[in-house]
Amino acid sequence: MEKKWWHGKTAYQIYPKSFYDTNGDGIGDLKGIIEKLDYLKELGIEILWISPVYLSPFADQGYDIADYCAIDPIFGTMEDMDRLIAEAKARGIEILMDLVVNHCSDEHPWFVEACRNPEGPYGQYFYLQKVEDGKLPCNWRSYFGGPVWERIGQTDWYYLHLFHKKQPDLNWENPKLRQEIYRMMNWWLDKGIAGFRIDAIINIKKPLPFRDYPADREDGLCDMGTVLEDAKGIMEFLDEMRDQTFSPHDAFSVGEVFNDRKEELPDYIGDEGCFSSIFDFSQTVEGKSPLGWYACKRPGPDAYKRCCFESQRRAQGVGLFSNIIENHDEPRGVSYYLPDYARNVKGKKLLAAVYFMLKGLPFLYQGQEIGMENMEFSSIEELDDVSSRFEYQVCLDAGLDEREAMKVISQYSRGNSRTPFQWDDSANGGFTTGKPWLLVNPNYREINAASQERDPDSLLSFYKQLIRLRKDPQWKDTVIYGETLPVLEEMSGLMAYLRRGEKQEILVLGNFNSQEITVPLKRLEKEGISGEALKEAVREGRILLNNCETLSLEGESLRLQPLQAAVIGIMHKND
Repeated sequence: MEKKWWHGKTAYQIYPKSFYDTNGDGIGDLKGIIEKLDYLKELGIEILWISPVYLSPFADQGYDIADYCAIDPIFGTMEDMDRLIAEAKARGIEILMDLVVNHCSDEHPWFVEACRNPEGPYGQYFYLQKVEDGKLPCNWRSYFGGPVWERIGQTDWYYLHLFHKKQPDLNWENPKLRQEIYRMMNWWLDKGIAGFRIDAIINIKKPLPFRDYPADREDGLCDMGTVLEDAKGIMEFLDEMRDQTFSPHDAFSVGEVFNDRKEELPDYIGDEGCFSSIFDFSQTVEGKSPLGWYACKRPGPDAYKRCCFESQRRAQGVGLFSNIIENHDEPRGVSYYLPDYARNVKGKKLLAAVYFMLKGLPFLYQGQEIGMENMEFSSIEELDDVSSRFEYQVCLDAGLDEREAMKVISQYSRGNSRTPFQWDDSANGGFTTGKPWLLVNPNYREINAASQERDPDSLLSFYKQLIRLRKDPQWKDTVIYGETLPVLEEMSGLMAYLRRGEKQEILVLGNFNSQEITVPLKRLEKEGISGEALKEAVREGRILLNNCETLSLEGESLRLQPLQAAVIGIMHKND
């Protein structure tokens, strides 16, 4: 693998609306991010992904962009953005902008002009179709529910929107549109940002001409996942984007790609891939159902382990995934992946260790480092989220009552990750002096950054240890580039793997069970791990991380306490 400047970094995602508010309007802002840069530096963050702060009517919380080269006033000004880039760089932190180019806002000047003159040049920037006899061009279902086609006023023209109706899809088949996008991207890169997180990018290639697919619900529509399986040729667009933007700037790019085909992974993240990395979503899509959230099944520890290991095997020798347990579109990872008995500090450290030590670029989402949890929403009116409102109606249509529907929404809603950051135990968790735009989780008095910064045994302190290990000169090459070798996969509730480097190995052990388990050294030896070298590592104190006070080695067995996570450094015999 060709080594890159970003390989050893730890990344952090900020959802600006909920991070830190400096002017008391209840909405986080750019000055709030600037004010907390020292917190991020102390944590060890070197790449900062900022969710959209562009001018927007906020039909989908800023992912509907009306002007790519303007900052929305609720977040501040372009001068604030310039200062953020400079202040971050002074602290060794690189900025990633969120790139949303599958669609824009219906208030973008391009779309306004397209609606005024559908057959003019800007009409070619979108997918506009003239409809006769009320027959829509295809029966695709929007990600937010309903048909993907929306009528333009009282005309016979309709436009395509795979997401919200205020998010018309951009026509990537038009080379003029693509060049407009590349100019905008280079404008930002020339400003000094380090790259982009690329939103919903798999959607830019549609299977054309438009046609119907078999319906999968009573609404007569078809899920977009099925539709996109037929889309071919996306790499022509993505390689062009790379060549005209990322490559000349040595920029970092990470794609949101949910349904890449196995054989295409080198095209995405290989040395000549279109992106630096893509997110590993295998765990987040596990158990999901096209019927809706009410039919989904949360992955247990063994399913989580299987998903992680399948991805690690796929990426071996190809490139690096970006690893997550949560983001702005998912519920909180500790509430989603951990069994009920494990939702405590010990269990949260366990999940942190087993995900963070995998090969790849670790991404933290704001509040993850302090163990923020899901909320119990009592009413759909408490959520300002189009997808949650759609899924709530799906639950009701499926026969659930309002209480049952809200239980589903509380478990799966992305509103969980968008509740304001819990800075301290003061009013509103220290997020704002005004009324927060979204409810603050009531547990902010117990879970907040201030209390954990003072506690060397806190989850926040544990994340700092994980990040320091990634930078440790003795171990960093193995942590960053070492092969991932799953071990003892058949042991239920145990997630164990080896990171094998040239001169050393790192053994990661995580016991998700509520009971103590025994790991015989002979079984590890069958997996190629030297029992003597492991015993020597334990005796000599090369326990690089441990969420318990001790790691018990009794005779020829390791004993792992309930929810114990341990990271052990093993030296090769000749070193």
